[in-house]
Amino acid sequence: MKRILSAAETGRLKNRLRRGGLIAYPTESCYGIGCLPRHAGALKSLVRLKRRPQHKGMIVVGDSLSRLRPLLRPLFAADAAALDGIWPARQTFLLPAARNVPVLLRGRGRGKLAVRVPAHAAARDVCYLLGTPLVSTSCNRAGKRPCRSAREVRRQFGRDVYVVGGRCGGSKTPSRISDWATGERLR
Repeated sequence: MKRILSAAETGRLKNRLRRGGLIAYPTESCYGIGCLPRHAGALKSLVRLKRRPQHKGMIVVGDSLSRLRPLLRPLFAADAAALDGIWPARQTFLLPAARNVPVLLRGRGRGKLAVRVPAHAAARDVCYLLGTPLVSTSCNRAGKRPCRSAREVRRQFGRDVYVVGGRCGGSKTPSRISDWATGERLR
């Protein structure tokens, strides 16, 4: 694993996240903007900053399925093995959310959570170094083009977001989203 953050940066970033801070980091197609998935204040800040409708759910990424499991209901062994065989990939799946997952994260009236182990190594590395899954929604205000560089993130969000530098992957489109249980493709 390539170390994208120094030990000091990792410590500062962990503290920022615990206090409800937002971070931006490179993913497969654009910069993602995120926070700790169970931090209610951070989720509200993210929705407000992006001007995103509150009823929409958000994607959570992790460096492994085991990192995502606390946010999910227990999986059958066969499903876990199949997911481990697919990920990392540009494939997001809707899986049954744990009962205590915030509504802002899964979306109003929804019992499933969108999760992914990204194909982009830097996004996985950030989760690994921080020891937590992260919310991962495109880094842009609602209706605007997603940021593809650290400079664009800083120009659009200024000091409201801590930027983890790096290059985005070469994909021109966001990850596919499918319902794991039905196979229905949603994006």
